[in-house]
Amino acid sequence: MRNLKLLKRLRCTELGGPGTPQCLSIRTDTGSLLICSEYSVTEFDPRAGQVVNEVSLTAANYLPEDGSGLVVGVQDLPDQESVCVATASGDVILYNLSTSELECVGSVESGLTSMTWSPDQELVSLTTGQETIIMMTKDFEPITEVSIHQDDFGEGRFITVGWGKKETQFHGSEGKQAAQRRSTEAQPAVAWDDRRPRVTWRGDGQLFAVGAVCPRSGARKVRVWSRECVLQATSEPVNGLEPPLSWRPSGSLLASTQRHPNKHSVVFLEKNGLLHGDFTLPFGKDQTKVKELMWNSDSTVLAVWLEDMTAGEEGVVNTYIQLWTVGNYHWYLKQSLHFGSDHQRAPACVSWDPETPLRLHLVTRGWDALTYDWGWSTARSSGLDATDNASVAVIDGDKVLVTAFSQSVVPPPMCGYDLPLPAPANHVTFCCQAQRTNQLAVLTADGHVAVYCQGAGDLTGSGTEGGGAFRTTARPLVLKTTYRVEVDQEEPLALRLLLWLGEEKSSLGLEKEVFLGVCCGEMPGSSRLLCLCPSEDQPDTLSIRSEVEVEAPVISMCHSPQTGTVALQLEDGRIRKFLWDCSVCSVVEWLDAAGCRVNFPSPCVHTALASVSHQEHLLGLTERSHFFVGDTEVASNVSSFVVHDDFLLLTTHSHTCRCLHLSMLTVKGLQEALALEGGQNDETLRRVERGSRIVTLVPHDTRLILQMPRGNLETLHHRALVLAQLRRRLDCRKFREAFECMRKLRINLNLIYDHNPKSFLESTEIFLKQLDSISHINLFLTELKEEDTTTTMYPCPVSSPDRPAGGASRNKVDTVCDALRNTMETMDQHKYCLCILTSHVKKTVPELETALQKVHELRVTTPSAANAVSAEEALKYLLFLVNVNELYEHSLGTYDFDLVLMVAEKSQKDPKEYLPFLNMLKILEPNYQRYTIDKHLKRYTKALHHLSKCGEEHFTEALNLVMDQKLFSEALGLYPVDSPQYKAVSCAYAEHLVEQGQAGQAGLLLWRCGETSRALQAFVGGTSWRHALCVAQQIPLPSDQLALLARDLADKLMEQRRYTEAAVLLEQYAKDCEEAISALITGAVWEEALRLVYMYNRQDIIETNLKPALQEAFTSHSSFLEGQRAVFSRHKARLAAVRELKEKAKMELLDEEVADCPDADLFSEASSVMTGSHAGSKYSHSNSRISSRSSKNRRKAERKKLSLKEGSPLEDVALLHALAESIHTVDKMREEIHSLLKALVLFQCDGQAGRLQQAYGDTLQLMETALPEVWQEGQQSHTPVTGPNSTANSIMASFQQARPVAPQQEAETMAPPKMRNGVKWKLTILK
Repeated sequence: MRNLKLLKRLRCTELGGPGTPQCLSIRTDTGSLLICSEYSVTEFDPRAGQVVNEVSLTAANYLPEDGSGLVVGVQDLPDQESVCVATASGDVILYNLSTSELECVGSVESGLTSMTWSPDQELVSLTTGQETIIMMTKDFEPITEVSIHQDDFGEGRFITVGWGKKETQFHGSEGKQAAQRRSTEAQPAVAWDDRRPRVTWRGDGQLFAVGAVCPRSGARKVRVWSRECVLQATSEPVNGLEPPLSWRPSGSLLASTQRHPNKHSVVFLEKNGLLHGDFTLPFGKDQTKVKELMWNSDSTVLAVWLEDMTAGEEGVVNTYIQLWTVGNYHWYLKQSLHFGSDHQRAPACVSWDPETPLRLHLVTRGWDALTYDWGWSTARSSGLDATDNASVAVIDGDKVLVTAFSQSVVPPPMCGYDLPLPAPANHVTFCCQAQRTNQLAVLTADGHVAVYCQGAGDLTGSGTEGGGAFRTTARPLVLKTTYRVEVDQEEPLALRLLLWLGEEKSSLGLEKEVFLGVCCGEMPGSSRLLCLCPSEDQPDTLSIRSEVEVEAPVISMCHSPQTGTVALQLEDGRIRKFLWDCSVCSVVEWLDAAGCRVNFPSPCVHTALASVSHQEHLLGLTERSHFFVGDTEVASNVSSFVVHDDFLLLTTHSHTCRCLHLSMLTVKGLQEALALEGGQNDETLRRVERGSRIVTLVPHDTRLILQMPRGNLETLHHRALVLAQLRRRLDCRKFREAFECMRKLRINLNLIYDHNPKSFLESTEIFLKQLDSISHINLFLTELKEEDTTTTMYPCPVSSPDRPAGGASRNKVDTVCDALRNTMETMDQHKYCLCILTSHVKKTVPELETALQKVHELRVTTPSAANAVSAEEALKYLLFLVNVNELYEHSLGTYDFDLVLMVAEKSQKDPKEYLPFLNMLKILEPNYQRYTIDKHLKRYTKALHHLSKCGEEHFTEALNLVMDQKLFSEALGLYPVDSPQYKAVSCAYAEHLVEQGQAGQAGLLLWRCGETSRALQAFVGGTSWRHALCVAQQIPLPSDQLALLARDLADKLMEQRRYTEAAVLLEQYAKDCEEAISALITGAVWEEALRLVYMYNRQDIIETNLKPALQEAFTSHSSFLEGQRAVFSRHKARLAAVRELKEKAKMELLDEEVADCPDADLFSEASSVMTGSHAGSKYSHSNSRISSRSSKNRRKAERKKLSLKEGSPLEDVALLHALAESIHTVDKMREEIHSLLKALVLFQCDGQAGRLQQAYGDTLQLMETALPEVWQEGQQSHTPVTGPNSTANSIMASFQQARPVAPQQEAETMAPPKMRNGVKWKLTILK
């Protein structure tokens, strides 16, 4: 739904070349025009307005001096810095632009009728006077010559498979007559046909088409040839086919024209020669003829150059150029240029710019050069209030298609209504004044401005009084007036960028419309800004109230409805502000808050004014998708944008739609927000279809209209707009509007509370009154959950102010349910009965018993209120919320048999199942009855509580319940400490603890309840030797038995390597100092062993036990350290080798040239998946097999993965684990080595002590030095390979290699082990 808006128009009248322009080409490197006439070749720079080069073709005798010569083709050759010119006499001339030399590179005796170069300028095709095609290289070496007219169809001949005869086939709407219809030859070419062939190339240069008059039939035919000049296809016979022929650069269709008996059409042909669609030109059957068809370089616009068939009163013809675009299979006439009947102002040459797609060059017969630059724009109403209809206007020839999107979404090419015009429209502008933004003005091709306003009457009305007829929901605009503009409009589109500012009061107190427009200035490259108002003496004429000269062409102009600012943009990106609401209009520079000038770095085709952080900025979007805010580039992938109130909405080439709150962002913050890709719950981002563009946004609504590349429309509600609207409504406590919006757009209802908990709890009565619907309240209650949606699903933007803090609540769901229930009970508990039940059921711990009790009360006492709910309805609703079996169990847990029966009657249970059970319960003692019910409901704690009250006769049953359900702690609290029941429970608890391997705790229970013998056994079993000796003294045990007990405990302690504690038992209780010393020597507790040796005067043990043990410890430690150093060095060297191998593998992946493979697109994703699965296939299968095994087996499998075997996939990780284990093992020996060193020195073993200290120090130094080398590289090795030289395969493979085995292993591997350097272990005397 875009229009072509004229951005810039350049006009140069100073060429003054000889003769009449015949051919035109554009230099791609300089943008200058190469114009050929019957006398010369002229190079003209339209921007500078001067002739750069000119060479005469008559002086070199290439053309006759009498002006009868004809140039049939001209082409700029930038690689050769030359111009190639072909004349009708047969000469092919090369003009060197740098040396100004002419060279004839070839000549054809029969003459030339056309010359066309391939798009890549590698080949040139020439058509001769003998109806042949000559194909040559760019160096003018002939390749082949073939005849244009071939009897064969071509290599693309259709194949008939022979399924039936033509007479038996289905012919669709043509009927059976089509079977008998004989094929007839096409009618001869039209009389005005010049009989010259037309040649056009496809955009990729692989095919070209030639349209020529067949000498046999006299009709025009189109033949498609390959690059090698091999015929591919011949067009079907087409009556009235005319000379123009142009191949769409995208390669889909060939465009030509056809004259029907009743219309004149542009038709399209496929490369196989078959017709494929058309559109009708807006002229009579024999009114005009098409001189040329021209596609622009990106295939979006088709230019049609027409002339009148018959001369006018003065003997001259009118000339037209029309620009057509297609959308949703409909062709729109977007621009119409009427050049009038002046022969000198009629175009002689027309050409699109090869570099700038929407730039059109033309040269008139009077040697005037005109350059038009267009840009795509969407004409939308800019109102911000509810009266704006979000109207969008689309130009389609002499109609303007208008759709009011606030009322209906009508997909193009249809529309809400159309506005007929007396002449084709060229520009549409909506009124910028508030309350009038639905009105529009149209600038037509004849230079008039038509103003359309809303008609009188209501917006909606019925067709009949009965109301049964259709109603009009959108009132079409009606023509208010048509203004004639007092501007020199000798050339078409002299006035551009029309902007309707609205009304202002004149000096006489009358309200006048004010328009702004731009036209060419007096000086080349300048422009004039016109302020137009209706003339007082001629109300139907827009006269120039004031004008301002601008030093450069103005290419865009926009207006802000809030501030009234008018911003201009010049062709080089400079920004100006137009002061129009003062006595003297002026143009000033755009300054920022600091007084610095602000300009766009590049020219923008779409601009808009917006307030960013409360400062007005001009926003711009370039053709290259760069988005600027003033002089700052904030994004480089934007395809469209629109400013709506305080929001900026834009679509990107990454197929997203972003919505940002401008008042909460600075320019830098906007830049950072657009640079982020957005998280899962980022409300500013929404995925859209590829190529989507913004059409408009409905004011005071959340509807955003997008147009897809194929032309259809989509309406979406952007999450940021929806949430912003909801937050405003919740702040204003408009709960009903917010609720309806959230239901419609599927927003979680928890946001009603989460947005401002304190405000909601204070407004529960307002909330209930506004919703005023039981079902809506129940829906809100049932959707409640503990999650805070403002931090998870709908987090506030980072730059937004903090949301109001809620009141402290112990539990969200319970708090809301309790608050609403209390309010409902206060307002009308009968009306809100079902809601009250919902509030009980929805709580974190459902209060089903309370809800059932309320239902039971309704059954007992039926309320008399009119809006009351019966017990049957309440129970039925409760059964809808809760499973019937669960509700039955809860009713049974209330111990109210009437309530149980009421629920059971509504369930599907058989009375034979529950009635005997209920009857049995009724005859039981109350406590035992409740015990039975609780046990049935598996509420064992309550059951034990009730059973403990049933007397001693039921204690055995209680003890069995305690033992079965492990309720020991609960049972101990139910019986007195001095009771036999307490002792029995304690003993049972102790037996359970012994079975669980907690004999020490079992001994404590037995000891405190007087079971000393059993307590002693428990302490001995748990190796709690201190408690055991205390109990033995309390029993008391004889001394011999006490010694045996001490020896028994000492043996167990030594098995647990607790040598010091064993020595205490042997020394103090067994009275065996020799065994105590032996235990200390075995445990390497040298100092304590020496103390006992000298305490008991047993120096003989030093020679017999202590010194040999020291020598053995020295030998074992020395060999152990030597082995650790060797293993550590070996693992370290292997780790370096493994890392080098993996780095080489990554580099090989980077060097792979997968793109050269013809199936690269298939491999790009599939091979990435294969790479990852192959790398872990050996273990991924084992993972799936052991997933259900025990934890022991899982740990075994994890260890198996970390194999040190060379070549295993995770060898580097296993090596890191092995190195870390070695460091931990050696570092833990510091205290042990220190004690051993002191003992060796004491017994004159200084040499051995020195060697041991040196060996241990070297080992620690080796490991400490290797720490940064090993673990720093280990961290870097897990960095995935990315970058400009990476491929999809290499990146995916690097991620697969970087993926760790498990998070725990990753943490252990990535963190280097810490060494305890603060522990002092060395002896100074050994240094």
